[in-house]
Amino acid sequence: MSDDPTTPATEAAPATATGRRYVENKPPRGVYVRVFIYVVATHVLLAFMSIIFIIAKNR
Repeated sequence: MSDDPTTPATEAAPATATGRRYVENKPPRGVYVRVFIYVVATHVLLAFMSIIFIIAKNR
């Protein structure tokens, strides 16, 4: 926080040269791929752990 009392605590986002504000409508490009990989990886891990438990149970 600054010590200047004339500056408001929350300032608006800076406008571009055309007067429009930047609004991010969609996530970055690799997010969907990363989420898909994480979901597949967790399912593979769960399947592997399930197989280990099934094998250990039958011994």
